[in-house]
Amino acid sequence: MNSTDLTSYPHPIIAKEGWPFIGANLFLIFISYLSGVAWITWFLCILLVFVFQFFRDPSRVTSADQNTICSPADGRVVFVGSVKDPYNDKQSLKISIFMNVFNVHSNRSPISGHIERVNYIPGNFFNADLDKASESNERNSIVITDGKGRSLTCVQIAGLVARRICCYVAPKDEVKRGQRIGFIRFGSRVDIYLPENSSPMVTVGDKIYAHSTSLAMWPKN
Repeated sequence: MNSTDLTSYPHPIIAKEGWPFIGANLFLIFISYLSGVAWITWFLCILLVFVFQFFRDPSRVTSADQNTICSPADGRVVFVGSVKDPYNDKQSLKISIFMNVFNVHSNRSPISGHIERVNYIPGNFFNADLDKASESNERNSIVITDGKGRSLTCVQIAGLVARRICCYVAPKDEVKRGQRIGFIRFGSRVDIYLPENSSPMVTVGDKIYAHSTSLAMWPKN
């Protein structure tokens, strides 16, 4: 894809996962206003602002070329290192991104390609900032392969508060870089497993943005 965001997405401002919450909140505000309970009305208005900010899904651009892997999520980098990819059983470069409740929670494809596998795994709900969340928490792995046969694994991981992982893709789907592939509600984590000799472009502690931030470079060979 080019440097601009996808224009065909029907929810470019608020993620589709948020509209039921917004609708329910507006209904409750209307009821509380008619009931004359001012403090409840004000509380619900404040809650509505939080819901809008949590489910926001702004357009993004990237200047990355096709040898660059973009970030699949907004958040803070909490791990960069060599580990075994448990989904492909091979040594990989792993980069973990922690999303707090104030980050955009829409997940995007880091590359253009096709979906090889999608695998949902039930689990626990530890704090997503902890390393054990990668192995113990509820999670959903997505293996994506590009047109050159290069593949990576993107894993959506539920957190302490997050209780629902939404995945928008299925095996054999074609995706473009920057395309929305999922959403995780209320604080979570995304792990990405790349070929072991990929070159990371971020370090632990970096604040990054889905699609806009270049995460790593594919191996040169």
